[in-house]
Amino acid sequence: MNVGILLGLLAGTGFLVLLHAAPWNRSPGIEARVGPYLGAAPSYRASWWADPLRGLGSAVGARLGSGRVVAERLAVLDPSLDPASDGASGLEAALAQHRAEQVLFSVAGVVSAVPAGFLAGGSTPVTVVAFVVAGGFAGALVRGELLARRVRVRRAEIAADLPDVAELLALSVGAGENVAGALERVAAGNGPLCAQLRHSLGRVRTGTPLLDALLDLAGRWGVAPFTRFVDGIAVAVEAGSPLAEVLRAQAGDAREAERRRLIESGGRKEVQMMVPVVFGVLPVTVLFAVYPGLAQLQLG
Repeated sequence: MNVGILLGLLAGTGFLVLLHAAPWNRSPGIEARVGPYLGAAPSYRASWWADPLRGLGSAVGARLGSGRVVAERLAVLDPSLDPASDGASGLEAALAQHRAEQVLFSVAGVVSAVPAGFLAGGSTPVTVVAFVVAGGFAGALVRGELLARRVRVRRAEIAADLPDVAELLALSVGAGENVAGALERVAAGNGPLCAQLRHSLGRVRTGTPLLDALLDLAGRWGVAPFTRFVDGIAVAVEAGSPLAEVLRAQAGDAREAERRRLIESGGRKEVQMMVPVVFGVLPVTVLFAVYPGLAQLQLG
């Protein structure tokens, strides 16, 4: 029975993949439409069957954490792992440690899945193998999600620190400091944003242009408010605009973005607060209201 269910699921999944990959269900992409006008050979017919597999591989790699994705996440958490500042060896060591931790999580998932397989479906080989594969995949996925969650928390901390840092920069520049000196003064504080700024200033001392270091930092973080902040500084420096006014405007934009983020987070929390009310408090209230009447009817 279990073998039949597993074979049916595999057959249904294969049928859905083939149906999704069928040429009549797929519209040509932008490359296939624009390619003939640019003189490039159309690649739609040659690769239509590989697109679903490539998409599946990209999705699995994104969830488990491919080498590039994990390297970017580790560089966000630790500024010393930036390959642009001679941190490639440390990045390789951190990446190897992450892979080793994924293996340990997979082993823990397999160890946990084997008893569950015996309890759920008996001792049939197909059921045990399915649970083992699912447990190993789930363990690696959990380790990748933990790293992704740490990166999301770090980016939220950076976005929360940005308004204060921008206002301090505006005050320093308005008092007569140049951009590098203002960044040196502000980076002496605490917080993840100040730590990353200190690392970028260290690159500047070794010969990297200041704007290039800041733009590289913004691209590595992927925090939209900080990216806009750095772009504003770059435009002001290149165009010769009053930098203090630009920094004050950027600080106001950063505070507005943080306010919107807090409002959105509060809205999500309100929805989450309804879950225990609807599924916990409300059923108990209805039970206490209805049960005495039912008991009275049974006694009557």
